[in-house]
Amino acid sequence: MRAVAIGVFAVTCAIMSASGSSLAQDQPSQSWPEVKCARYKKAWSDALARLGTNGLSQDFLDRHEAFLGSGCTVQGNVCPRSEEELGLANMMVVAAMNAGTASTFPPFACRK
Repeated sequence: MRAVAIGVFAVTCAIMSASGSSLAQDQPSQSWPEVKCARYKKAWSDALARLGTNGLSQDFLDRHEAFLGSGCTVQGNVCPRSEEELGLANMMVVAAMNAGTASTFPPFACRK
């Protein structure tokens, strides 16, 4: 578990630095919600490129894609169930906060 946490931290740092380099390229004509979503989408793409989808369920990926497809506006309904999903969700919360969004921005929630 400690090795997973260290790995998640290392990948999060790499994603944050990669996402940060694109922040200056955001167009000023975008609204703040559009900017937040663009930053989050970039961090998500970077995370998947680095980590892959091993251990991520199709339901997890589909629900997350629905969030992105909505322009990051629908209420979060992406429930991380596996260790890999939880690690990615935690990483995305940190990346989102470092991109200037609130920790409640990402779509991760387990509703009944």
